Amino acid sequence: MNVLTGTGQLLKLGLRRSRIMVAVWIYALAAYAAGTAYGFKSLYDSQESLRNFTSGINGNGATVALYGRVLVPGSIGGITAWRLAALGGVMVAVMSVLLVVRHTRGDEEAGRLELVGAGVVGRRAPLTAGLLVGVVANLAVALVTTIALIACGLPAAGSLAVGLAWAIPGLFFTAVAGVTAQLAETAQAARGIALAVVGVAFLLRAAGDAARVSWLVWISPIGWSQRVRAFGGERWWLIALGVVLAGAVVALAYALVERRDLGAGLLPVRPGPAEAAPSLSSPLALAWRLQRGAFLSWLSGFAVYGAVIGAIIKGISDLVKDSSGTRDMLTKMGGQRGLEDSFVGTVMGVLGLIAAVYAIQVVLRLRTEETAQRLEPLLATRVRRVRWSIGHLLFAAAGPAVLLGVAGAAAGLAHGLRVHDVGTQVPRLLGAALVQVPAAWVTAAIALLLFGVVPRYVAAAWGVLAVFLLLGQMGPVLKLSQAVMDLSPFTHVPKLPGGDLTVTPLAVLTALAVAVAAAGLAGFRRRDIG
Repeated sequence: MNVLTGTGQLLKLGLRRSRIMVAVWIYALAAYAAGTAYGFKSLYDSQESLRNFTSGINGNGATVALYGRVLVPGSIGGITAWRLAALGGVMVAVMSVLLVVRHTRGDEEAGRLELVGAGVVGRRAPLTAGLLVGVVANLAVALVTTIALIACGLPAAGSLAVGLAWAIPGLFFTAVAGVTAQLAETAQAARGIALAVVGVAFLLRAAGDAARVSWLVWISPIGWSQRVRAFGGERWWLIALGVVLAGAVVALAYALVERRDLGAGLLPVRPGPAEAAPSLSSPLALAWRLQRGAFLSWLSGFAVYGAVIGAIIKGISDLVKDSSGTRDMLTKMGGQRGLEDSFVGTVMGVLGLIAAVYAIQVVLRLRTEETAQRLEPLLATRVRRVRWSIGHLLFAAAGPAVLLGVAGAAAGLAHGLRVHDVGTQVPRLLGAALVQVPAAWVTAAIALLLFGVVPRYVAAAWGVLAVFLLLGQMGPVLKLSQAVMDLSPFTHVPKLPGGDLTVTPLAVLTALAVAVAAAGLAGFRRRDIG
């Protein structure tokens, strides 16, 4: 039997299982690209304003660390490619890791590959199918993004280069996830290792750009996506080199899969204690044990991001001084009193959406425990469904508050140190971050409702969040009507620190989150497990 026998059938199954997840990622990334291009076209209508914007960006160390340097100045396409390369590359990398680990180590851990392996399936077929799911998703993102940018009026060649530049980190981390799936024995560990590599790649790129150390940028695949130079003498050879590099890592994954047993990983697993510690005697303690790794990783990321944003605030006026459109957009999205406050309000809105990502992830862990058949043994004891659910839901409720609080405090501290007013800036920015919490709760409550009523479609929560992203963040840029933008809970959040703190919308959002969550728990109590 050929080692690849059955790959086609497994690929069809994988694409069918992940069709919603892949569609949401494609939609979100293409909307991000199109919204960025449309926004820049609306805001910068002269060469002078473009040159001033570019010089301001390249002269701000914190902005360069976050987004990279503008390599193709003087064109809308050039600054669009600059804005999309770094953060877009990270998002594509995360998508690839999640997809590949789900269809390799995730299926193996759940016992599905053992059942599949009992049929006519080659040794390398499951890994190949999982990798191909990642490849198909990346190519689809590149194609749809290219079409979206062309629709925005950008040149076809540069638009294609942007789409394929995203494919460089996407394909590389598809291969990396294939390797980590062989090393780790659990899907959580495989995802953690691969995402840590993503983080290292981003930090190398950030350090290289900020310190002008080019070799640090070149050893990061995220840096390669920037160096494609879309809309400015495209380096097509760099895309081909990225494919070759991904192929080399795939070869390593194939070599590793031959050296391990089904269900095992190559990294040694530390044996646990013979008896559980007293600290695991409750559903809440078990939830903390399951959630703490992801929570601490998110916490460190929010702290770093908050500090970077705080370091940028003081120089934001210089970056947009020649674009009245940018100032108007920031005012609409972030607040009414001063450009810096408007910028902070806009950034905190983005952080609120990211905190909602964490909250949805926590809720989806409920479904993971259920489908992995770890829930039924717990319910066979004195533990009841609602009590078990609440143990995890406390993290969906408290987690966004803690993450946003840490980000706000870090931003306030960094900004306060720059303006020599820590005592004032920390509480101001902390408050601007914390008002986003009720909107994140509404998003988590919607995910819980899907879990309790239609668990098969719980992944649709990502689609709901993508809609909120488009409405809340791109609505002012796309000039959508206020009635449409009001469908997003993030639209109703007070614009702090530039606006007035009004308690009513926060109370309404909180009450809505509680009501929707209660409906989700009621549905979970009444449906069958599994």
